[in-house]
Amino acid sequence: MTSLMLARPWLEFDLGAPCRVLSWSLNRPGFVTADRIVWREVRNADLPPELDVGTWFAQALSARGCAEAVGFLTSRDIRCFHHHRHSTEGITAEAVATVGLSNAERIGTRLDRTGTDWGTINVALKLDAALSDAALIEALSIAVEARTAAVMETGHSLPTGIATGTGTDCVAVAAAPGDTAFAGLHTAIGEAAGRAVYSAVLAGANEWMQTVRRDG
Repeated sequence: MTSLMLARPWLEFDLGAPCRVLSWSLNRPGFVTADRIVWREVRNADLPPELDVGTWFAQALSARGCAEAVGFLTSRDIRCFHHHRHSTEGITAEAVATVGLSNAERIGTRLDRTGTDWGTINVALKLDAALSDAALIEALSIAVEARTAAVMETGHSLPTGIATGTGTDCVAVAAAPGDTAFAGLHTAIGEAAGRAVYSAVLAGANEWMQTVRRDG
């Protein structure tokens, strides 16, 4: 059974059991086995240019007892996470997202973000289906599509167009290893995954638009 634990600056998503996890995380990218996905809140001052961020993050995770976890870094207030669950035809998907758009980008373009706080989008998705590696890749694509749709829904306008994400987003998808071959939009897995991620990211993006952006 999954659970969430917030202890600022950390947020831990306990997957309930070791899972096959696919991501492009800083510390454990690619296909790995992990029982937790964790967030670490940081500020620019925590990560000076001369710092080896990978080594620093690995040491911080190890000191917390999370060396084997898949880890995210964000400057978003870690308390502003959103957790959504959706079930379709017996398949349940859980998504946890932290959303900041301070370094938002429009796909195919780049803005100068020098000196920007990296208020990135980080999404963890847990599926209760047993997936092949190919299906896990497909589920990751669904999660990214849902993230993009949610960000575009906010209408966050940049000089280059409507934002589609940020320059430092990361998504991790977790599931038990198995033989399920497909997880696309026509499947119950794809529907559950997409709805859970879309809902979590949209809630976080709207919160950012209504608070951080307004106050700035």
